[in-house]
Formats: sequence, C-alpha cells, structure tokens
Amino acid sequence: MRKLRSAVDDGYRCGAVPGLKSSTEAERLAEELAFAAGRLAALAQGPPGLYAEVASGADLEERAWLAFLIAYLCPLEDQADPFAAIRSVRTPWHSDDLPALDEVALGPRTAHDPDRGTATLAAYRAWAGRAGSQAAAYAGEASWTPQRRFARVYERLALPGLHRGARFDLLVTLGRLGVCELQPDALMLGGSDDVTVAAKRALGIGDALLLERRAAGLAEACQVPLEALDLGLYNWERGSRVCMGLPPGSEPDPIAVDGARAGLDLQ
Repeated sequence: MRKLRSAVDDGYRCGAVPGLKSSTEAERLAEELAFAAGRLAALAQGPPGLYAEVASGADLEERAWLAFLIAYLCPLEDQADPFAAIRSVRTPWHSDDLPALDEVALGPRTAHDPDRGTATLAAYRAWAGRAGSQAAAYAGEASWTPQRRFARVYERLALPGLHRGARFDLLVTLGRLGVCELQPDALMLGGSDDVTVAAKRALGIGDALLLERRAAGLAEACQVPLEALDLGLYNWERGSRVCMGLPPGSEPDPIAVDGARAGLDLQ
C-alpha cells in the first residue's frame, strides 16, 4: 500500500533536489537511496536467494534466463522466501518450455500482465534466438563499453509487456552478478512510470535530458551508484519500501544514510 504524504513546506531547500520543499521528504529519500545502494552491494558481494544461482558459474544461458524471470515476475514481499513464486514456475532455458503463469504470485514491480499470458516470455526467447543466444544478445559488439552495451541492449529489449523498470533492473542485475559487463550511465527515464514521476518531482524538471543530468548529480552528491536511484526513487514515490529480494525488514547501512543525508544538506 502507498502511504499518503503529509509533508509540508518547512523551508527546506537543496540544489541536488530542487523540487523538494520538505526536509521530511528529503530524509525519506536519503534512507531509500542508501537502502538501494546497499542492495546493489549485496548483489555483488553476497547475493540472496535465486540471485546467488544467477551469480554462480553454471551455464550462462540458464543464469540469464533465471535473471530475466526474476526481473519480470519480481520477488515477493513479506515472505519467508521472496523467490518462492519464481522458483515454483521456472523452467530450464534449454527445455524450450515456458513457465505456467496462470496463478503465479507477483511481486510489486512485476511486468507481467495476466491478460498477456506468456506472450512476453515468448518475445524474449525470440529476441535471444535472433542473436543466436542470450549471451550473444547481451554481449552485442565486442567494441562496446559496459555503458554503451547497457544502453544498446536496453533499447533492443523494448519487448511488448516488458516495462522500463523490469528492463533496467534486469540489466543492472546481470551486471552486478557478473553475468555480463553492463553499467548504466543514465536511468533511462521517460513515460509515466513511478521512477520517472519521482525523478521529476524531486529534481524539479520534466525535460528528459536535464532530468538525467540532475539524476547523475544527485547520485554523486549522495555518494551512491547512479543505478541506486532506480529503486530509491521507486520506494520514495511509493511511500513504503520494496526490498527486491533482500529479507523483509532490511534496513540501510547508517553510514550510507549519513552520506546521503550530507548530499541532501540534511546535516
């Protein structure tokens, strides 16, 4: 559930978030950015649940397929096992069988629309098939930098039913777990998804190019990776925290919170 905002203009002003007029809102944003940064660190250093299997040295095609299913269906919240629903429907990549999604439980950032059935999954398999494999589809050109690769693959993954949040999280996950060299240098903002709406509200501008520039400045000021703004802004806009695979009730590192607070002129 979303929490209603009750923050009022209390005289707060900060160049990193020109759209905010409330220190209460800024405090919440600092905590969510710190939490999101901590989740990224956990993916790289000690991935939880099925993320650990994606990070393993097993068959790359199976790892990439599992990462796609996680991003598409999204881990559950308030569960002893956030990955239980994904685990119950997953199928091997090499079997060519699509998961049965008729009654699958969906996480809060899912891209799955029950009315579409398995159409998006079929489109993803066809996308990989055109490249010869998932590995080839994600690798692209050998000359690409990790940033260029992220941007190009993100564009090419504009499949029916796969929204911005799922695409962005998928590529961040593959990069953080060492499956492919992918590193975003932009949030790929646009449209009316929660992250874009939150960015416009916090950063005080609607122009896409300037929005991306201000987002990069916010990340630098708060000492968090740029990609942390995706989940951080999502949770801030939502008004309650989505843990995205971390144990329910997980909290941000206090030192990271202090860094984000300093970047938002809260100290």
